[in-house]
Amino acid sequence: MILGRECIAALVKEKNLIESFDEKSLGGAGYDLRAGRLYAIKGQSHLGVSSRILPSAEEITTETVHLKPGDYILAETVEKVNMPKDLMARILPRSTLFRAGCILVTAVVDPGYYGTLTMGLKNLSDSGFTLEKGSRIGQIVFEEVSGGTTLYNGRYQGGKVV
Repeated sequence: MILGRECIAALVKEKNLIESFDEKSLGGAGYDLRAGRLYAIKGQSHLGVSSRILPSAEEITTETVHLKPGDYILAETVEKVNMPKDLMARILPRSTLFRAGCILVTAVVDPGYYGTLTMGLKNLSDSGFTLEKGSRIGQIVFEEVSGGTTLYNGRYQGGKVV
């Protein structure tokens, strides 16, 4: 079951589900996430069966970033989430992004995860795209988890970007 507006607002108050919560970002069945720190990725990477090598991330310190066609950056959210054991979440792009020729690359937010969220943003269009920090780029949708589960205990716990 997907949580509606009233449930999300109650969990923000009762369990601190979303830190840096902004009432204006609360929708009917989700919450709009805002772009916080932005990063350019540098270097080679590898994902193997028993090892991985991640690129380095260099913070973009300007308030806006211009993505040329084909550019890819990482966007960290302003918000932090504190996922209880009975919820997971999906992050979806706001429609303005794909209307501008951009995609938001996201992952599931597992039960037990806490911290900021990191997403990829790629300009697929033939034109430039400018992103301002603080703008709403994705919507997080919370869903109940039934049955047994395990809590997230991975590399990115706490909001680690890479």
